[in-house]
Amino acid sequence: MMRALQCAQYGPVEDVQLVTVDKPSAPGPHEVVLEVAYASVSHATGLMIEGKYQTKPALPFTPGTEAVGRVVSVGKSVTRLKPGDNAVAIANWGCFAEQIKVPEYTVYPLPDGLPLLAALPIPISYGTAYTGLLWRCGLQPGETVLVLGAGSGVGLAAVEIARQMGADVIACASTQEKRDTALARGAQAVVVPGPDMAADVKALTQGCGADIVVDPVGGELFSYAVRAAAHNARLLSIGFASGSLPVVPANILLVKNLTLHGFFYGRFIGWTPADERAVHAPALQHAMRTMLNWANDKRIFPEISRVYAIDELSSALDALHSRKVIGKLAISIQPETMNEDH
Repeated sequence: MMRALQCAQYGPVEDVQLVTVDKPSAPGPHEVVLEVAYASVSHATGLMIEGKYQTKPALPFTPGTEAVGRVVSVGKSVTRLKPGDNAVAIANWGCFAEQIKVPEYTVYPLPDGLPLLAALPIPISYGTAYTGLLWRCGLQPGETVLVLGAGSGVGLAAVEIARQMGADVIACASTQEKRDTALARGAQAVVVPGPDMAADVKALTQGCGADIVVDPVGGELFSYAVRAAAHNARLLSIGFASGSLPVVPANILLVKNLTLHGFFYGRFIGWTPADERAVHAPALQHAMRTMLNWANDKRIFPEISRVYAIDELSSALDALHSRKVIGKLAISIQPETMNEDH
Protein backbone atom coordinates (compact mmCIF):
# COMPACT_ATOMS: atom_id res chain seq x y z
CA MET A 1 0.00 0.00 0.00
CA MET A 2 1.04 3.64 -0.45
CA ARG A 3 -0.10 7.17 0.36
CA ALA A 4 -1.75 9.31 -2.33
CA LEU A 5 -3.84 12.44 -2.60
CA GLN A 6 -7.23 11.56 -4.00
CA CYS A 7 -9.94 13.69 -5.60
CA ALA A 8 -13.25 11.87 -5.12
CA GLN A 9 -15.38 14.54 -6.79
CA TYR A 10 -14.73 17.69 -8.78
CA GLY A 11 -14.77 20.75 -6.56
CA PRO A 12 -12.65 22.72 -4.08
CA VAL A 13 -9.06 21.62 -3.56
CA GLU A 14 -9.80 21.44 0.18
CA ASP A 15 -11.87 18.31 -0.56
CA VAL A 16 -8.82 16.39 -1.81
CA GLN A 17 -7.92 13.75 0.78
CA LEU A 18 -4.71 11.94 1.72
CA VAL A 19 -5.61 8.24 1.51
CA THR A 20 -3.99 4.81 1.36
CA VAL A 21 -4.26 2.97 -1.94
CA ASP A 22 -2.68 0.00 -3.71
CA LYS A 23 0.73 0.45 -5.29
CA PRO A 24 0.84 0.27 -9.10
CA SER A 25 0.82 -3.16 -10.68
CA ALA A 26 3.84 -4.47 -12.62
CA PRO A 27 4.74 -2.30 -15.62
CA GLY A 28 3.72 -3.30 -19.12
CA PRO A 29 6.30 -3.59 -21.92
CA HIS A 30 6.62 0.19 -22.43
CA GLU A 31 5.87 1.35 -18.88
CA VAL A 32 7.93 2.58 -15.94
CA VAL A 33 7.12 2.63 -12.22
CA LEU A 34 8.60 5.65 -10.47
CA GLU A 35 8.97 6.20 -6.72
CA VAL A 36 8.00 9.86 -6.47
CA ALA A 37 10.13 12.16 -4.29
CA TYR A 38 8.59 15.48 -5.41
CA ALA A 39 5.76 16.58 -7.68
CA SER A 40 5.17 20.06 -9.05
CA VAL A 41 2.11 22.24 -8.48
CA SER A 42 0.58 24.22 -11.35
CA HIS A 43 -2.54 26.20 -12.25
CA ALA A 44 -3.63 23.16 -14.26
CA THR A 45 -3.60 21.12 -11.03
CA GLY A 46 -6.30 23.27 -9.49
CA LEU A 47 -8.36 23.41 -12.67
CA MET A 48 -8.30 19.60 -12.99
CA ILE A 49 -9.44 19.17 -9.38
CA GLU A 50 -12.28 21.64 -9.97
CA GLY A 51 -13.30 19.86 -13.19
CA LYS A 52 -12.50 22.95 -15.29
CA TYR A 53 -9.53 21.60 -17.24
CA GLN A 54 -9.88 20.34 -20.83
CA THR A 55 -9.11 16.84 -19.54
CA LYS A 56 -11.43 15.30 -16.95
CA PRO A 57 -10.08 12.13 -15.34
CA ALA A 58 -12.52 9.48 -14.21
CA LEU A 59 -13.27 9.77 -10.50
CA PRO A 60 -11.66 9.14 -8.11
CA PHE A 61 -8.23 10.25 -9.34
CA THR A 62 -4.89 11.42 -8.00
CA PRO A 63 -3.80 14.86 -9.29
CA GLY A 64 -0.29 15.88 -10.31
CA THR A 65 1.26 15.93 -13.80
CA GLU A 66 5.04 16.22 -13.21
CA ALA A 67 7.20 14.16 -10.84
CA VAL A 68 10.81 13.38 -10.05
CA GLY A 69 12.21 10.40 -8.17
CA ARG A 70 13.74 6.94 -8.57
CA VAL A 71 12.84 4.25 -11.09
CA VAL A 72 11.49 1.16 -9.28
CA SER A 73 10.82 -1.13 -12.24
CA VAL A 74 10.62 -1.05 -16.03
CA GLY A 75 8.82 -3.02 -18.71
CA LYS A 76 10.61 -5.59 -20.84
CA SER A 77 10.84 -3.26 -23.87
CA VAL A 78 12.28 -0.28 -21.98
CA THR A 79 15.97 0.31 -22.77
CA ARG A 80 16.51 3.99 -21.82
CA LEU A 81 15.90 3.49 -18.09
CA LYS A 82 16.67 0.91 -15.43
CA PRO A 83 15.74 0.39 -11.77
CA GLY A 84 17.66 2.74 -9.51
CA ASP A 85 17.92 5.56 -12.06
CA ASN A 86 16.86 9.03 -10.99
CA ALA A 87 14.31 10.32 -13.49
CA VAL A 88 11.76 13.05 -14.07
CA ALA A 89 8.39 12.28 -15.67
CA ILE A 90 5.28 13.82 -17.20
CA ALA A 91 1.95 12.12 -16.53
CA ASN A 92 -1.67 12.79 -17.42
CA TRP A 93 -2.30 12.82 -13.65
CA GLY A 94 -1.36 10.68 -10.64
CA CYS A 95 1.92 12.26 -9.49
CA PHE A 96 0.73 13.13 -5.96
CA ALA A 97 1.32 9.54 -4.87
CA GLU A 98 4.31 7.65 -3.51
CA GLN A 99 4.54 5.64 -6.73
CA ILE A 100 3.22 6.14 -10.25
CA LYS A 101 3.18 3.97 -13.38
CA VAL A 102 3.66 5.94 -16.60
CA PRO A 103 4.47 5.28 -20.27
CA GLU A 104 8.23 5.34 -20.80
CA TYR A 105 8.00 7.93 -23.60
CA THR A 106 7.75 10.89 -21.22
CA VAL A 107 10.19 9.69 -18.54
CA TYR A 108 13.66 11.21 -18.71
CA PRO A 109 16.81 10.00 -16.89
CA LEU A 110 18.75 12.61 -14.94
CA PRO A 111 22.45 13.26 -15.54
CA ASP A 112 24.67 12.25 -12.64
CA GLY A 113 24.89 14.97 -10.05
CA LEU A 114 21.75 16.92 -10.94
CA PRO A 115 19.59 17.44 -7.80
CA LEU A 116 16.05 16.16 -8.01
CA LEU A 117 14.45 19.55 -7.44
CA ALA A 118 16.60 21.16 -10.14
CA ALA A 119 15.20 18.64 -12.63
CA LEU A 120 11.54 18.89 -11.60
CA PRO A 121 10.60 22.11 -13.49
CA ILE A 122 12.23 21.04 -16.75
CA PRO A 123 9.70 18.71 -18.45
CA ILE A 124 6.70 21.05 -18.48
CA SER A 125 7.79 24.67 -17.87
CA TYR A 126 11.13 24.48 -19.65
CA GLY A 127 9.78 22.02 -22.19
CA THR A 128 6.99 24.44 -23.11
CA ALA A 129 9.46 27.32 -23.48
CA TYR A 130 11.99 25.30 -25.49
CA THR A 131 9.55 23.74 -27.94
CA GLY A 132 7.49 26.91 -28.33
CA LEU A 133 10.50 29.11 -29.05
CA LEU A 134 12.41 26.65 -31.21
CA TRP A 135 9.85 24.36 -32.85
CA ARG A 136 6.98 26.83 -33.24
CA CYS A 137 8.68 30.21 -33.62
CA GLY A 138 12.03 29.19 -35.10
CA LEU A 139 14.01 31.46 -32.77
CA GLN A 140 17.31 32.65 -34.25
CA PRO A 141 20.35 34.02 -32.37
CA GLY A 142 20.31 37.80 -32.17
CA GLU A 143 16.52 38.15 -32.23
CA THR A 144 14.70 40.05 -29.49
CA VAL A 145 12.26 38.07 -27.35
CA LEU A 146 9.68 39.77 -25.12
CA VAL A 147 8.53 37.44 -22.32
CA LEU A 148 5.28 38.29 -20.53
CA GLY A 149 4.66 36.89 -17.06
CA ALA A 150 8.40 36.53 -16.67
CA GLY A 151 8.18 35.69 -12.97
CA SER A 152 6.11 32.54 -13.53
CA GLY A 153 7.50 29.04 -13.99
CA VAL A 154 7.12 29.03 -17.77
CA GLY A 155 7.97 32.73 -18.04
CA LEU A 156 11.29 32.38 -16.23
CA ALA A 157 12.00 29.27 -18.29
CA ALA A 158 11.39 31.25 -21.48
CA VAL A 159 13.80 33.97 -20.31
CA GLU A 160 16.53 31.40 -19.68
CA ILE A 161 15.92 29.30 -22.79
CA ALA A 162 15.78 32.33 -25.10
CA ARG A 163 18.99 33.69 -23.63
CA GLN A 164 20.67 30.30 -23.91
CA MET A 165 19.69 30.23 -27.60
CA GLY A 166 21.39 33.58 -28.21
CA ALA A 167 18.42 35.94 -28.09
CA ASP A 168 18.20 39.38 -26.51
CA VAL A 169 15.53 39.08 -23.82
CA ILE A 170 13.15 41.73 -22.48
CA ALA A 171 11.21 40.48 -19.46
CA CYS A 172 7.80 41.83 -18.45
CA ALA A 173 6.70 41.11 -14.89
CA SER A 174 4.33 42.65 -12.37
CA THR A 175 6.66 43.23 -9.39
CA GLN A 176 10.17 44.53 -8.91
CA GLU A 177 11.19 41.24 -7.27
CA LYS A 178 10.07 39.29 -10.32
CA ARG A 179 11.79 41.71 -12.68
CA ASP A 180 15.02 41.48 -10.66
CA THR A 181 14.82 37.68 -10.80
CA ALA A 182 14.39 37.79 -14.59
CA LEU A 183 17.45 40.02 -14.89
CA ALA A 184 19.43 37.59 -12.74
CA ARG A 185 18.32 34.73 -15.02
CA GLY A 186 19.55 36.36 -18.23
CA ALA A 187 17.15 39.11 -19.33
CA GLN A 188 19.00 42.17 -20.62
CA ALA A 189 16.12 44.53 -19.80
CA VAL A 190 12.76 44.60 -18.04
CA VAL A 191 9.48 46.43 -18.56
CA VAL A 192 6.35 46.94 -16.48
CA PRO A 193 3.05 45.52 -17.79
CA GLY A 194 0.59 48.20 -18.85
CA PRO A 195 -0.27 50.74 -21.55
CA ASP A 196 3.30 52.08 -21.68
CA MET A 197 4.83 48.67 -22.37
CA ALA A 198 4.92 49.02 -26.16
CA ALA A 199 6.70 52.37 -25.97
CA ASP A 200 9.16 50.97 -23.42
CA VAL A 201 9.95 47.95 -25.61
CA LYS A 202 10.44 50.10 -28.68
CA ALA A 203 12.72 52.43 -26.74
CA LEU A 204 14.87 49.41 -25.87
CA THR A 205 14.97 48.19 -29.48
CA GLN A 206 15.72 51.38 -31.43
CA GLY A 207 12.07 51.64 -32.37
CA CYS A 208 11.82 48.16 -33.86
CA GLY A 209 9.95 46.14 -31.23
CA ALA A 210 10.25 42.45 -30.31
CA ASP A 211 10.75 39.71 -32.90
CA ILE A 212 9.00 37.12 -30.70
CA VAL A 213 6.47 37.68 -27.91
CA VAL A 214 5.95 34.82 -25.43
CA ASP A 215 2.53 35.16 -23.77
CA PRO A 216 1.44 32.83 -20.94
CA VAL A 217 -0.78 35.59 -19.48
CA GLY A 218 -3.44 36.57 -22.02
CA GLY A 219 -6.05 39.17 -21.17
CA GLU A 220 -5.46 42.87 -21.76
CA LEU A 221 -1.70 42.44 -21.64
CA PHE A 222 -1.80 40.67 -24.99
CA SER A 223 -3.11 43.79 -26.75
CA TYR A 224 -0.21 45.81 -25.37
CA ALA A 225 2.20 43.10 -26.49
CA VAL A 226 0.86 43.17 -30.07
CA ARG A 227 1.76 46.85 -30.20
CA ALA A 228 5.23 46.04 -28.81
CA ALA A 229 5.91 43.53 -31.60
CA ALA A 230 8.19 44.29 -34.53
CA HIS A 231 6.99 44.02 -38.12
CA ASN A 232 6.99 40.33 -39.17
CA ALA A 233 7.12 39.25 -35.51
CA ARG A 234 5.78 35.97 -34.13
CA LEU A 235 3.36 35.94 -31.18
CA LEU A 236 3.36 32.76 -29.09
CA SER A 237 0.16 32.27 -27.09
CA ILE A 238 0.68 29.50 -24.53
CA GLY A 239 -1.75 30.22 -21.70
CA PHE A 240 -4.13 32.55 -19.91
CA ALA A 241 -2.82 32.99 -16.36
CA SER A 242 -4.72 36.29 -16.13
CA GLY A 243 -7.95 34.30 -16.19
CA SER A 244 -9.27 36.03 -19.30
CA LEU A 245 -8.89 35.33 -23.00
CA PRO A 246 -7.17 38.00 -25.10
CA VAL A 247 -8.96 39.92 -27.82
CA VAL A 248 -6.79 39.72 -30.94
CA PRO A 249 -6.59 43.04 -32.85
CA ALA A 250 -6.61 41.53 -36.33
CA ASN A 251 -6.05 44.89 -38.00
CA ILE A 252 -2.67 45.20 -36.28
CA LEU A 253 -1.81 41.61 -37.19
CA LEU A 254 -2.50 42.54 -40.78
CA VAL A 255 -0.66 45.84 -41.11
CA LYS A 256 2.40 44.59 -39.20
CA ASN A 257 2.50 41.17 -40.93
CA LEU A 258 2.39 39.42 -37.58
CA THR A 259 2.04 35.66 -37.12
CA LEU A 260 0.00 34.45 -34.14
CA HIS A 261 1.00 30.97 -32.98
CA GLY A 262 -1.36 29.15 -30.68
CA PHE A 263 0.74 26.56 -28.90
CA PHE A 264 -0.57 23.58 -26.91
CA TYR A 265 2.43 21.73 -25.51
CA GLY A 266 0.11 18.98 -24.34
CA ARG A 267 0.00 17.58 -27.88
CA PHE A 268 3.61 16.45 -27.56
CA ILE A 269 3.28 14.88 -24.10
CA GLY A 270 0.14 12.80 -24.48
CA TRP A 271 -2.50 15.24 -23.25
CA THR A 272 -4.82 14.84 -26.25
CA PRO A 273 -7.34 12.09 -27.05
CA ALA A 274 -4.96 10.80 -29.75
CA ASP A 275 -2.11 10.44 -27.18
CA GLU A 276 0.76 11.27 -29.54
CA ARG A 277 3.56 11.01 -26.96
CA ALA A 278 5.16 8.00 -28.66
CA VAL A 279 5.21 9.84 -32.01
CA HIS A 280 6.96 12.89 -30.57
CA ALA A 281 9.15 10.98 -28.09
CA PRO A 282 12.47 11.06 -30.04
CA ALA A 283 12.39 14.84 -30.57
CA LEU A 284 11.17 15.56 -27.05
CA GLN A 285 13.71 13.22 -25.46
CA HIS A 286 16.46 15.09 -27.32
CA ALA A 287 15.08 18.39 -26.03
CA MET A 288 14.92 17.09 -22.45
CA ARG A 289 18.43 15.67 -22.59
CA THR A 290 19.67 19.04 -23.84
CA MET A 291 17.96 20.99 -21.07
CA LEU A 292 18.86 18.56 -18.27
CA ASN A 293 22.51 18.81 -19.35
CA TRP A 294 22.24 22.61 -19.46
CA ALA A 295 20.92 22.53 -15.89
CA ASN A 296 23.70 20.20 -14.78
CA ASP A 297 26.27 22.50 -16.39
CA LYS A 298 24.71 25.59 -14.70
CA ARG A 299 23.76 27.13 -18.04
CA ILE A 300 20.13 27.34 -16.91
CA PHE A 301 18.90 27.44 -13.31
CA PRO A 302 15.55 25.69 -12.82
CA GLU A 303 14.50 25.90 -9.22
CA ILE A 304 11.60 25.31 -6.89
CA SER A 305 10.88 28.36 -4.74
CA ARG A 306 9.12 26.38 -1.97
CA VAL A 307 8.38 22.76 -1.10
CA TYR A 308 5.13 21.88 0.70
CA ALA A 309 4.25 18.69 2.57
CA ILE A 310 1.94 16.20 0.86
CA ASP A 311 -1.04 17.38 2.94
CA GLU A 312 -0.46 21.07 2.09
CA LEU A 313 -1.70 21.10 -1.50
CA SER A 314 -4.38 23.66 -0.71
CA SER A 315 -1.81 26.06 0.73
CA ALA A 316 0.46 25.57 -2.28
CA LEU A 317 -2.36 26.39 -4.72
CA ASP A 318 -3.41 29.41 -2.65
CA ALA A 319 0.16 30.71 -2.89
CA LEU A 320 0.23 30.09 -6.63
CA HIS A 321 -3.08 31.85 -7.21
CA SER A 322 -1.85 34.88 -5.25
CA ARG A 323 0.52 35.54 -8.19
CA LYS A 324 3.29 36.34 -5.71
CA VAL A 325 5.19 33.11 -6.39
CA ILE A 326 8.38 33.32 -8.43
CA GLY A 327 9.11 30.16 -10.41
CA LYS A 328 7.49 26.87 -9.39
CA LEU A 329 6.20 25.13 -6.27
CA ALA A 330 6.46 21.47 -5.31
CA ILE A 331 4.89 18.89 -3.03
CA SER A 332 7.18 16.53 -1.08
CA ILE A 333 5.66 13.08 -1.52
CA GLN A 334 7.97 10.97 0.65
CA PRO A 335 8.12 12.03 4.34
CA GLU A 336 11.92 11.87 4.41
CA THR A 337 12.33 14.30 1.51
CA MET A 338 10.81 17.32 3.23
CA ASN A 339 14.21 18.37 4.60
CA GLU A 340 16.38 17.09 1.77
CA ASP A 341 17.70 18.44 -1.50
CA HIS A 342 16.51 22.05 -1.12
